[in-house]
Amino acid sequence: MNPADLAKSGSEYGEQCALFAMCALHLKQYPELRWFHAIENEEKSGSAIRGARSRAAGKKKGVADTFLPVKRVGFDGLYIELKTTTGKASKEQIEFGEFVQQQGFCFCICYGWERAWETIVWYLNLT
Repeated sequence: MNPADLAKSGSEYGEQCALFAMCALHLKQYPELRWFHAIENEEKSGSAIRGARSRAAGKKKGVADTFLPVKRVGFDGLYIELKTTTGKASKEQIEFGEFVQQQGFCFCICYGWERAWETIVWYLNLT
């Protein structure tokens, strides 16, 4: 499976699928990636009822797309907000990033799956 093929749609979903495909290809090299996961955020489309149900279940607008629960020097884990190469972070996403950084986590906004992959490799190699 070629991660780049998954990202061709130009959507954040495609970018995220490509990133997780790349992680799957490198599990032997970086076994910590087993616990890298997506965070289901607030419902972005659909009915008002569906949005209310999402909020009642604890989904929050602005929370990052992914999390790697691995400690590295100076950080308690890595949050990545993944955007398309032309995307833009929302006010809530920036506020979330500032908050988690104050709590000791690394937070990055990555434009495209390739940049996100580079960020993960950088993070995992911190000593």
